Amino acid sequence: MTEAKSIFSAAESGLGFLYQPRLALLKILSLPESSSLHIEKSDDLEFDDAGGRKSLASLKHKAAGDRLTDLDADFWKSVRVWLTYYRDNGRIACNADFVLFTTATLGDGTELVVFSEGGEAAKRGATAATLLSCGQSQTAEKVRTLLEPLSDLEREDFYRRITIFDGSPRVEQIPQAVLDQHLRTVRREARQPLFERLEGWWTDLMIKLLSGERTAAVGGQEVSDKLSAIAEEYRSDNLPITFRNRLPDGEIDVANDTRLFVEQLRDLDLSTNRIQHAIIDYYRAFEQRSSWARESLLISGEMEEYEDRLVEEWSRYRDIVFEALPETSEEAAFKAAGRELYKWAELETGELRIRERVTEAYVVRGAFQILANARPTPRVHWNPDFMRRLGELLEVAA
Repeated sequence: MTEAKSIFSAAESGLGFLYQPRLALLKILSLPESSSLHIEKSDDLEFDDAGGRKSLASLKHKAAGDRLTDLDADFWKSVRVWLTYYRDNGRIACNADFVLFTTATLGDGTELVVFSEGGEAAKRGATAATLLSCGQSQTAEKVRTLLEPLSDLEREDFYRRITIFDGSPRVEQIPQAVLDQHLRTVRREARQPLFERLEGWWTDLMIKLLSGERTAAVGGQEVSDKLSAIAEEYRSDNLPITFRNRLPDGEIDVANDTRLFVEQLRDLDLSTNRIQHAIIDYYRAFEQRSSWARESLLISGEMEEYEDRLVEEWSRYRDIVFEALPETSEEAAFKAAGRELYKWAELETGELRIRERVTEAYVVRGAFQILANARPTPRVHWNPDFMRRLGELLEVAA
């Protein structure tokens, strides 16, 4: 049984706050690239075209099934905001239009239909005057007060600038709208993760605008460029790189890390810094693989084939490095050869890519660490003497 919401629930308000950046993304993607966007400047959203013409947009995310009626406070509160802007910015010379995006639908028989897209603009002034004359709310009174200094021509001009877009997509419907309208050229299996990447970037951008960290408007070209850059990562010859600059949680403890790949590196007497880099590469590669798997971006068997290729190349170079060392070599000689083999894996394997355009270094470096961490027997190693000692330990344990 579904529990009833608390009377103190702020769920609807929360959806309204989330609606603002989501609808902003949908609209900026729909406008020409020369357009730009501000959030919470003169209205909820403000769009500017290449010629400097503004569209001030009020957003209303209503409960499912809500209808917009003649004296609906949402509409008239927006009219009050727009009217103030109109008066303060030259009246007839004002360079702005006014838009209401609402998830509600226009109620049957409402006179506000004249403000809908395609409505009879010539009737808007007279309709608004009639509706306002019946309104008894404080908002209606304030709108009437703001209208008083305007001439009949200015009032008519103001109302002609207003458009209501009712039945706008709800907050939970916007992702699918973006997928259907703007990502159809992207491979189907990549569309959802691509949208999530784009929205993550967009949300961060909106926070910067709202916090004042960024003051410049967001241009449509900027959004297109970001979308194009992300989409490139989802091509058939590429994979998205999303763990660059990420670090493991907590402190990296080289001395007490018991993972097999770390033990192998400590056995080579590598510096703490180099082992820390290896741990970071392992973390990034492991998490990146998990992300690719969750998003179903890998072809069946692709990762296994890639690892087999790395093991084969490692085996070839291992034979070269160790062929001149007799089995009776001292420990120091084995470690020196092991460091040479590890240096190759660390610095000279960039061409061993899982896909042609996946050039991020941690993908291959971390893959070698993952192979070196396989238990009970690692698939790659650096010092064969370490492997001998490991084998002896496993025999004792058995």
